[in-house]
Amino acid sequence: MKRALLAFLGLLLCSMPLRAQTDEERTLILVVGAPGEPAYGEQFSAWAELWKQAAAKGGLRVRVIGQDEAASPDDRTRFLTILSEEVSRPAGELWLVFIGHGTYDGRAAKFNLRGPDLSAEELAAALKPCKRPLVVIQCASASGPFLPALSAPGRVIITATRSGYEVNFARFGGYLARALADPAADLDHDGQVSLLEAFLLAARQVDQFYRDQGRLTTEHALLDDNGDGLGTPPEWFQGVRAVKTPEKGKSADGVRAHQMILARGQSEQGLRAEARARRDELEQELSALRLKKAEMKEDDYYSKLEKIMVETARLYSDQQTR
Repeated sequence: MKRALLAFLGLLLCSMPLRAQTDEERTLILVVGAPGEPAYGEQFSAWAELWKQAAAKGGLRVRVIGQDEAASPDDRTRFLTILSEEVSRPAGELWLVFIGHGTYDGRAAKFNLRGPDLSAEELAAALKPCKRPLVVIQCASASGPFLPALSAPGRVIITATRSGYEVNFARFGGYLARALADPAADLDHDGQVSLLEAFLLAARQVDQFYRDQGRLTTEHALLDDNGDGLGTPPEWFQGVRAVKTPEKGKSADGVRAHQMILARGQSEQGLRAEARARRDELEQELSALRLKKAEMKEDDYYSKLEKIMVETARLYSDQQTR
């Protein structure tokens, strides 16, 4: 009986139409680093353009660093000034995307800018007061140390490499930028591409590139969204669920990243910000519950599952009647 009720609620959630959402200010800060060589500059510009297009489709406000023609550029100071302004805002998603090269000297990882470079520790300090939902995507080589430095509850952190010693040019950023608008990335077929889905497709394409070239893979992307600072590699996922977790992990990565969508589909656009926030909390509760299923009595498991699904259905129902 319980399973039949849950199945009915699932169908109800999928079929329920929604009204238009209220205004919600979301921001993308796009940081394009020093190219070093013209060929890299062309690639970075192309990747940045794809991010701009996806952000425009999603209605985000875009702020760009590194593409102006200033005579004496100091992009680090400009970025930190803009970041301070955005961090002070109380609400709305904040996306930070870094496109360029990185370095690591065995102690500090840095992102290469025109003028002084930006270290992982400096970025962590600047983001410490941030209360907004936060996404940081570090597409540079040697970006791995940025993940533990920036990881915290409520944040999604993606790096192109798993350590600072992967110093060769990273191609992950290009594949990720293209995946944002690629229907092939939509693993759950809901008409939109989540950050998790884009991450998984991009990582698969990076792996395929090195296989086709017969070359040793010199970059391994990681994703962290549970705040434990460990990160999860793409091969640990089946579909949009992580089927493995680190021994010291607090929970499975991927749930929050799957909720972060740059260009939202029609169904997602219908949710008001407060309803979406509560829906996201319920989805995270559902993920935690599934991890405990094996150690729970069946009736207890389905009782808790039913409560989560009923409240979720009510959120959509309330949204429809407004």
